Amino acid sequence: MQRRDLIEELYDASYGRLVVQMLALCGSQAEAEDAVQEAFVEALRHRDRLAHADRPEAWLRTVALNRLRNRWRHAKVARRLLAQVPGPRAALGMTPDHVALVAALQQLDHATREIVVLHHLADLQVQEIADQLGLPAGTVKSRPARGRAHLAGLLDDRADDKQCDREAEPHG
Repeated sequence: MQRRDLIEELYDASYGRLVVQMLALCGSQAEAEDAVQEAFVEALRHRDRLAHADRPEAWLRTVALNRLRNRWRHAKVARRLLAQVPGPRAALGMTPDHVALVAALQQLDHATREIVVLHHLADLQVQEIADQLGLPAGTVKSRPARGRAHLAGLLDDRADDKQCDREAEPHG
């Protein structure tokens, strides 16, 4: 049997049981489902370990439980330190243009979006971005230009849509 078949078979046989078990532990169906899904992602990443496990469902349960424990530890630290984090100073005031920009940014690939945001919104210089992301400066220089061109097309389409909407409105 191929490993992919093993994982699919294991998913069909075990997913529901594992979610119910994690739900009983954490009390949140969404959190339980996330932990089990993450366990299956690990199974796909570490197929050999799963294939050699004496009890594959137990292996998955352990991974899912570890995911829950990590979340609990993180939440405990976050709750303890949250009081020290200053609250928001003012509302963000997201205009329709800001919303459109964020939506357009989501259309860029992740690597280009990171560079565009760091350069244009965080006002970082090329070398600072290269250092932060561990990329060559040439890569950092080229991606914003491609990203801006792609964004311009997306935002121009939106501007065209607005113009069409205005022209379609009754005047008078």
